[in-house]
Amino acid sequence: MALSIGIVGLPNVGKSTLFKTLTKKEVDIANYPFCTIDPNVGVVLVPDERVDKLAELTSSAKKIYTTIEFVDIAGLVKGASEGEGLGNKFLANIRETDAIIYILRAFSNSDIINTQESISPLRDKGILDVELILKDLDTITKRIHGLEGDVRANRKEAIKEMEVLKKAKEFLTEEKILVEQSFTDEEKKILDSFQLLTLKPRLYLLNGKDEEVDQNTLEVFKKNNPANSGETSWPYLIVDIASEFETAGFLKEERISLGFPPESETDILVKKSYELLSLITFLTTGTDETRAWTIKRGEMAPQAGGVIHSDFEKTFVKAEVINWKDLIEAGGFSKARERGLIRTEGKEYIIQDGDVIEIKHG
Repeated sequence: MALSIGIVGLPNVGKSTLFKTLTKKEVDIANYPFCTIDPNVGVVLVPDERVDKLAELTSSAKKIYTTIEFVDIAGLVKGASEGEGLGNKFLANIRETDAIIYILRAFSNSDIINTQESISPLRDKGILDVELILKDLDTITKRIHGLEGDVRANRKEAIKEMEVLKKAKEFLTEEKILVEQSFTDEEKKILDSFQLLTLKPRLYLLNGKDEEVDQNTLEVFKKNNPANSGETSWPYLIVDIASEFETAGFLKEERISLGFPPESETDILVKKSYELLSLITFLTTGTDETRAWTIKRGEMAPQAGGVIHSDFEKTFVKAEVINWKDLIEAGGFSKARERGLIRTEGKEYIIQDGDVIEIKHG
């Protein structure tokens, strides 16, 4: 699955520095607005200790991790929905991504030009939200006008689509982000066809040191965080992008010796981005390769087969399944089989994160 996440924010908030840190790819970093015009694209490996441990267990010749494509998009300004700054080009670039990371400035370094009058992550979030909302309103309003003839002709599909679009338009008019609202699966399917910007999952990255984030701002994010609200509303991370840029490529032991946490914050960000799209990982392992595969949470064994090879979904017979930890603890497939740890699952089996599977197909 080709997953794409857009890095967005106001000018000079650290988007390109984060991109360079994530991808280790040389991009233009400069202290002025609109340094990024065409989006930089880089593919990032999703860190996964399971791949490393399984590869060691089965003496794999190679290891293949799952990946995410990050897109560094030009800085947005107020009025982008009406063409200000790089306007429509910026918004079109977001439309092509699966999810969005908002970079919000929390750092107070006065050497970095601030296009706003003060440091306020919540205000900046509001500016970004409004521009995406206005663009979605424009998209939906045009479609509503286009449907009027079919609705007058009493066509059922057009009537249903009109109802869903009017519901979405009402939320947007109230300046509400669509991904935070309740829609049925059927309604989501209709809305998905329009690639609406506010329907994309998002992660809020507060760029700065922990102590630089205003406590009142932090309380608002905590209040709206999924862990507290039970909704996928405001998942957030605090990341000091400048420090991560300086320590990019350091080994775990080097990070510890210099007083940094063992795992880099950007590694955590990559994993969070993966979770943002409701994705899980299943694995295959053997002497040829150990590989992590991406699948949507809730999908079944035949779909997992289809991820490996399109024919496997059509000809699926059964899957042999074991949790990766059980396989490691058993010391390999033969010992796991002796202990009865390997299960045979059919077409209704829902794949779990960390499953090691072998597909049997006709």
